Amino acid sequence: MHNPFLIGDKVYLRPLEKADAVRCVPWANDPAVTRTLKLFRPLNLQAEEQFIDRTTQSEHSLVLAIAIQATDQHIGNVGFESIDFRTRATAFGIMIGEKTEWGKGYGTEATRLLIQHGFHTLNLNRIWLHVYEYNAAAIHIYQKLGFQREGTLRQDTYRDGRYWDTIVMGLLRPEWEEQFV
Repeated sequence: MHNPFLIGDKVYLRPLEKADAVRCVPWANDPAVTRTLKLFRPLNLQAEEQFIDRTTQSEHSLVLAIAIQATDQHIGNVGFESIDFRTRATAFGIMIGEKTEWGKGYGTEATRLLIQHGFHTLNLNRIWLHVYEYNAAAIHIYQKLGFQREGTLRQDTYRDGRYWDTIVMGLLRPEWEEQFV
Protein backbone atom coordinates (compact mmCIF):
# COMPACT_ATOMS: atom_id res chain seq x y z
CA MET A 1 0.00 0.00 0.00
CA HIS A 2 1.24 3.43 -0.96
CA ASN A 3 0.68 6.10 1.73
CA PRO A 4 -2.57 4.64 3.16
CA PHE A 5 -4.83 6.91 5.20
CA LEU A 6 -7.94 4.75 5.74
CA ILE A 7 -7.72 0.99 5.27
CA GLY A 8 -10.57 -1.40 4.49
CA ASP A 9 -10.72 -5.07 3.54
CA LYS A 10 -10.35 -4.61 -0.24
CA VAL A 11 -9.46 -0.95 -0.73
CA TYR A 12 -7.59 1.79 1.02
CA LEU A 13 -7.95 5.54 0.77
CA ARG A 14 -4.87 7.69 0.37
CA PRO A 15 -4.13 11.35 -0.26
CA LEU A 16 -4.46 12.47 -3.86
CA GLU A 17 -1.14 13.34 -5.48
CA LYS A 18 -0.58 15.71 -8.38
CA ALA A 19 0.65 12.69 -10.37
CA ASP A 20 -2.86 11.16 -10.04
CA ALA A 21 -4.22 13.86 -12.35
CA VAL A 22 -3.00 11.91 -15.39
CA ARG A 23 -5.35 9.03 -14.44
CA CYS A 24 -8.25 11.29 -13.41
CA VAL A 25 -8.49 13.34 -16.63
CA PRO A 26 -9.65 10.44 -18.86
CA TRP A 27 -12.27 9.53 -16.22
CA ALA A 28 -13.55 13.11 -16.13
CA ASN A 29 -13.88 13.09 -19.92
CA ASP A 30 -15.58 9.67 -20.21
CA PRO A 31 -19.36 10.08 -20.71
CA ALA A 32 -20.03 6.70 -19.09
CA VAL A 33 -18.23 7.82 -15.92
CA THR A 34 -19.57 11.38 -15.80
CA ARG A 35 -23.17 10.36 -16.49
CA THR A 36 -23.66 10.11 -12.72
CA LEU A 37 -21.59 13.19 -11.84
CA LYS A 38 -22.15 16.90 -12.05
CA LEU A 39 -19.44 17.32 -14.69
CA PHE A 40 -20.60 18.90 -17.90
CA ARG A 41 -17.44 20.12 -19.58
CA PRO A 42 -14.16 18.52 -20.53
CA LEU A 43 -11.19 18.79 -18.21
CA ASN A 44 -7.54 19.04 -19.16
CA LEU A 45 -4.50 18.05 -17.13
CA GLN A 46 -3.88 21.57 -15.84
CA ALA A 47 -7.45 21.92 -14.53
CA GLU A 48 -7.24 18.55 -12.75
CA GLU A 49 -3.89 19.44 -11.19
CA GLN A 50 -5.36 22.73 -9.96
CA PHE A 51 -8.34 20.85 -8.48
CA ILE A 52 -5.98 18.52 -6.61
CA ASP A 53 -3.96 21.48 -5.34
CA ARG A 54 -7.09 23.31 -4.15
CA THR A 55 -8.66 20.34 -2.39
CA THR A 56 -5.49 19.17 -0.68
CA GLN A 57 -4.91 22.66 0.72
CA SER A 58 -8.49 23.35 1.81
CA GLU A 59 -9.61 22.55 5.35
CA HIS A 60 -13.19 22.43 4.03
CA SER A 61 -12.53 19.58 1.57
CA LEU A 62 -11.21 16.07 1.95
CA VAL A 63 -10.76 14.22 -1.34
CA LEU A 64 -8.94 10.89 -1.30
CA ALA A 65 -7.81 8.40 -3.92
CA ILE A 66 -9.42 4.94 -3.82
CA ALA A 67 -6.84 2.19 -4.37
CA ILE A 68 -7.22 -1.58 -4.51
CA GLN A 69 -5.10 -3.12 -1.75
CA ALA A 70 -3.94 -6.14 -3.76
CA THR A 71 -2.58 -4.09 -6.67
CA ASP A 72 -2.24 -0.47 -5.43
CA GLN A 73 -4.26 0.49 -8.52
CA HIS A 74 -5.91 3.92 -8.22
CA ILE A 75 -9.50 3.36 -9.40
CA GLY A 76 -11.37 6.48 -8.31
CA ASN A 77 -11.81 9.24 -5.79
CA VAL A 78 -14.08 9.82 -2.81
CA GLY A 79 -14.52 12.85 -0.65
CA PHE A 80 -16.25 15.46 1.38
CA GLU A 81 -16.66 19.00 0.13
CA SER A 82 -18.02 22.11 1.79
CA ILE A 83 -17.27 20.76 5.26
CA ASP A 84 -19.05 23.09 7.68
CA PHE A 85 -17.42 22.81 11.09
CA ARG A 86 -20.11 24.97 12.72
CA THR A 87 -23.08 22.81 11.67
CA ARG A 88 -20.93 19.63 11.58
CA ALA A 89 -22.19 18.77 8.08
CA THR A 90 -20.66 18.00 4.71
CA ALA A 91 -21.47 16.95 1.16
CA PHE A 92 -20.30 13.50 0.00
CA GLY A 93 -19.17 12.48 -3.47
CA ILE A 94 -17.59 9.48 -5.14
CA MET A 95 -16.33 8.49 -8.58
CA ILE A 96 -15.09 5.07 -9.62
CA GLY A 97 -13.32 5.98 -12.83
CA GLU A 98 -11.99 2.56 -13.79
CA LYS A 99 -15.04 0.98 -15.44
CA THR A 100 -13.50 -2.50 -15.24
CA GLU A 101 -13.74 -2.20 -11.45
CA TRP A 102 -17.44 -1.28 -11.32
CA GLY A 103 -19.74 -3.63 -9.43
CA LYS A 104 -17.05 -5.16 -7.22
CA GLY A 105 -18.00 -3.43 -3.97
CA TYR A 106 -15.04 -1.04 -3.96
CA GLY A 107 -17.24 2.06 -3.98
CA THR A 108 -19.37 0.75 -1.13
CA GLU A 109 -16.32 0.03 0.99
CA ALA A 110 -14.72 3.41 0.19
CA THR A 111 -17.98 5.15 1.12
CA ARG A 112 -18.19 3.24 4.40
CA LEU A 113 -14.56 4.11 5.27
CA LEU A 114 -15.03 7.81 4.63
CA ILE A 115 -18.36 8.00 6.47
CA GLN A 116 -16.78 6.30 9.51
CA HIS A 117 -13.94 8.82 9.38
CA GLY A 118 -16.38 11.71 9.06
CA PHE A 119 -18.44 10.75 12.08
CA HIS A 120 -15.75 9.37 14.37
CA THR A 121 -12.72 11.52 13.56
CA LEU A 122 -14.05 14.77 12.09
CA ASN A 123 -16.97 14.80 14.56
CA LEU A 124 -19.55 15.41 11.83
CA ASN A 125 -23.23 15.03 12.58
CA ARG A 126 -24.69 14.99 9.05
CA ILE A 127 -23.44 13.78 5.69
CA TRP A 128 -25.57 14.53 2.65
CA LEU A 129 -25.41 13.87 -1.06
CA HIS A 130 -27.19 14.39 -4.36
CA VAL A 131 -27.87 11.43 -6.65
CA TYR A 132 -29.67 11.40 -10.00
CA GLU A 133 -32.91 9.43 -10.13
CA TYR A 134 -31.56 7.17 -12.90
CA ASN A 135 -28.62 6.01 -10.78
CA ALA A 136 -30.47 3.11 -9.14
CA ALA A 137 -27.28 1.26 -8.17
CA ALA A 138 -25.96 4.20 -6.18
CA ILE A 139 -29.33 4.83 -4.53
CA HIS A 140 -29.41 1.18 -3.42
CA ILE A 141 -25.90 1.41 -1.95
CA TYR A 142 -26.62 4.66 -0.14
CA GLN A 143 -29.80 3.20 1.37
CA LYS A 144 -27.88 0.08 2.42
CA LEU A 145 -25.43 2.34 4.25
CA GLY A 146 -28.26 4.13 6.06
CA PHE A 147 -28.83 7.25 3.97
CA GLN A 148 -32.42 8.50 4.03
CA ARG A 149 -34.20 10.21 1.18
CA GLU A 150 -34.74 13.80 2.28
CA GLY A 151 -36.17 15.41 -0.80
CA THR A 152 -36.27 15.80 -4.53
CA LEU A 153 -34.93 18.59 -6.70
CA ARG A 154 -37.43 18.23 -9.52
CA GLN A 155 -36.05 18.20 -13.07
CA ASP A 156 -32.75 19.46 -11.72
CA THR A 157 -30.44 18.04 -14.37
CA TYR A 158 -30.53 17.56 -18.12
CA ARG A 159 -29.09 14.36 -19.61
CA ASP A 160 -29.85 12.19 -22.60
CA GLY A 161 -32.36 14.64 -24.06
CA ARG A 162 -34.56 15.07 -21.00
CA TYR A 163 -34.75 16.50 -17.50
CA TRP A 164 -34.20 14.27 -14.48
CA ASP A 165 -34.83 14.66 -10.76
CA THR A 166 -31.98 14.88 -8.28
CA ILE A 167 -32.59 13.03 -5.03
CA VAL A 168 -31.23 14.56 -1.84
CA MET A 169 -30.15 11.97 0.73
CA GLY A 170 -28.72 12.42 4.20
CA LEU A 171 -27.25 10.37 7.01
CA LEU A 172 -27.06 11.44 10.65
CA ARG A 173 -24.42 10.21 13.04
CA PRO A 174 -26.94 8.50 15.43
CA GLU A 175 -28.40 6.61 12.45
CA TRP A 176 -24.93 5.44 11.42
CA GLU A 177 -23.98 4.40 14.94
CA GLU A 178 -27.24 2.51 15.42
CA GLN A 179 -26.54 0.47 12.29
CA PHE A 180 -22.73 0.06 12.24
CA VAL A 181 -21.21 0.69 15.65
